[in-house]
Amino acid sequence: MRWQGGREGGNVEDRRGMGGGALTGGGIGVAVLGLIGYFVFGIDPSTTQQVAGALGAGGQAEQQGQVGSPTDEAGKFVNVIGTNIDDVWKSRIRGYDSPTVVLYEQGTPTGCGFGQSAMGPFYCPSDNKVYLDLGFWQEMETQLGASGAEFARAYVLAHEYGHHVQNLTGVSDQVQAQEQRAGGGAAANRYSVALELQADCYAGVWAKNAAGASNGQVAVDGADLEEGLKTASAIGDDTLQRKAGREVAPDSFTHGSSAQRVQWLRRGYESGDPSSCDTFSGLPGMS
Repeated sequence: MRWQGGREGGNVEDRRGMGGGALTGGGIGVAVLGLIGYFVFGIDPSTTQQVAGALGAGGQAEQQGQVGSPTDEAGKFVNVIGTNIDDVWKSRIRGYDSPTVVLYEQGTPTGCGFGQSAMGPFYCPSDNKVYLDLGFWQEMETQLGASGAEFARAYVLAHEYGHHVQNLTGVSDQVQAQEQRAGGGAAANRYSVALELQADCYAGVWAKNAAGASNGQVAVDGADLEEGLKTASAIGDDTLQRKAGREVAPDSFTHGSSAQRVQWLRRGYESGDPSSCDTFSGLPGMS
């Protein structure tokens, strides 16, 4: 994957080293693998606030890190890829407003409550920020069996930016209304799964259009896509439930099966068109 030397937008807030706490037992290790599996690659934006609060310390004051362009390699990667994702969506959504990416360690206050590494990367619609503990990338590879390639990591970011797009376009609000109307359970989960699969598809749309948005400074090829598909397969709900020693329970899915995540990431990449990402077809109340 090509990205070094790409334009940096300076829209990264770096809270690393500021502290913030973690779940009892520490970090995002094996003890919370099931929790990571539940939330991996983005909590449903309609439930982020409840989840973050439930994990504790929801009343802590908002932190303010250094906003700009990190100088370390991992920070630069986030900056360049995030800037490129912004450029792709700016060309497709009138009035697109870029989210801020917050880099943190273990835990941090957010506009949606207290965020924890165990939640995986997530988007908070209350403050329009993407939260990422970079340690998740290593856990993604060593604990979840996903690819450690750069595009797999970019896929993490692009999926969360997809939730930002859904927030801007009103899709997240529609989903929240339908989930409430459904009253929870399997009926509500169908909407959550569709929202997450659309974010996967949007990640594919970005990847297809990355080079055109940066004059080739950032570029994704077919080999990169295969690494992304490997990751999509590794973090499907059915695969994660098996890994946790549980029976596969489709009614409890929140992000979709491995096959579904692969399907929609591929569809977004092959089409390069957000209109191809209609994961809500057939669901009442979604237009």
